[in-house]
Amino acid sequence: MGDHEFPADRFEGHRRHLRAVAYQLLGSQSEADDAVQEAWLRFSRSDTGEVENLRGWLTTVVARISLNMLRSRTTLREDPLEAVAQDSAGDGGSDPEQAALVSDSVGLAMLVVLDMLTPAERLAFVLHDVFAVPFEEIAPIVDRSPAAARKLASRARRRVQGADPPSDADLLRQKEIVSAFLAASRGGDFSALLTLLDPGVVLHADRAAVLTGASGRLRGASAVAETFCGRAQGARLALVDGAAGAVWSAGGQPRMAFDFTITAGRITEINLIADLDHLRELHLQVIEN
Repeated sequence: MGDHEFPADRFEGHRRHLRAVAYQLLGSQSEADDAVQEAWLRFSRSDTGEVENLRGWLTTVVARISLNMLRSRTTLREDPLEAVAQDSAGDGGSDPEQAALVSDSVGLAMLVVLDMLTPAERLAFVLHDVFAVPFEEIAPIVDRSPAAARKLASRARRRVQGADPPSDADLLRQKEIVSAFLAASRGGDFSALLTLLDPGVVLHADRAAVLTGASGRLRGASAVAETFCGRAQGARLALVDGAAGAVWSAGGQPRMAFDFTITAGRITEINLIADLDHLRELHLQVIEN
């Protein structure tokens, strides 16, 4: 920081960008202002003198705040659309550049579509597709791996564009692979697990899953097969956001979701999701008793 560069000046240089990020994540100018104000408070209490990319650091802060605000909403959209339209046109009119930025990327129709996404999907899609934030930087915000963050954005993109879901044949093949994986895991068949796993497969568990005894991150077919060999006794085949996966439940409630990425007939990534907020965001449908 230069001799005459004060913290407020450093922050103000990024305010317009942060406000655009917050608005596109939240769909409300008033909430966006609250998120940016909270980001300022955190910035003012932090030692950012050694931060090389302050814009990126602040974007991450605003994104985390906005994600928490999205998750705290009791409904997808409590305001009537007329209020949303008025809000989106509100104080942006006093700032032509800001108004253009908002109207170009998030009009009223887009806000309605974005409200259909889960908070994690919305964040991954907006940050990557609108602001070109790399998935490596998005991943820790949603507490998932970069590949899982990429999947969130891809799923959101399909819903925004109205693309068709995977074909019945693709979904059937996914179910067959996941079913075989669960059977091999329960039966302790190490060799069968190796045939189902890609050599470079990655296992990622969120913090809540780690607290239950899961490994935080593993790479390689042997390591992942050894972890699952003889395990997954209570996991049941399920649809996880429309794709083949598994769910472990207790007391009639989902306690952990197994999110699989399958490429060319082999499992390339497994994400264990036990965080209750994340589980609530997922569309889970158990299809195996």
